[in-house]
Amino acid sequence: MAEQVQRVADVARKTNETDIKLALGVDGSGQVKLETDVPFLNHMLDLFAKHGQFDLTVEAQGDIDIDDHHTVEDIGICLGQTLQAALGDKRGIKRYASVFVPMDEALAQVIVDLSNRPHFEYRAEYPSQQVGSFSTELVEEFLWKFALEARMTLHVIVHYGKNTHHMIEAVFKALGRALDEATSIDPRVQGVPSTKGVL
Repeated sequence: MAEQVQRVADVARKTNETDIKLALGVDGSGQVKLETDVPFLNHMLDLFAKHGQFDLTVEAQGDIDIDDHHTVEDIGICLGQTLQAALGDKRGIKRYASVFVPMDEALAQVIVDLSNRPHFEYRAEYPSQQVGSFSTELVEEFLWKFALEARMTLHVIVHYGKNTHHMIEAVFKALGRALDEATSIDPRVQGVPSTKGVL
């Protein structure tokens, strides 16, 4: 039996707005090291990695004196790029996943297709525009850039909830679990899971 190739990647992105180093191991154990200037995003990335069993390291500095937007957006870009790179030609993966996650009164659903065709659908209405100092509109910004750079179809639906923190937390837990399933290797799959022969 051939030894499985380690699915890992890292990226560095430096602009006038941000300086980011990010490493992702798809077949990990949820080992996380996060150093960003956005505490709420740290919390969400920790949940994402732990529930997806990804090894994730993020070092990010940004112009948070303006706001969190550029830092959150660029971390989404870098995370997407590392996922795309780590998966390589996607041989043997399950490709699709749909996961519901409850968080107390909130329920979120994440559906993914690692199709190499970026598309994003987002259905979420939050009771509050802020969680602490974090703007809830940045959740959509992060997810869209992540989907775009990972070249995946991503649908995120928050079915209901009353607490904004709980609702967003359910999204990130569901995202981790859905990607864990979609990236997992199915021994029955020969080559890539597409009639095209390529993803």
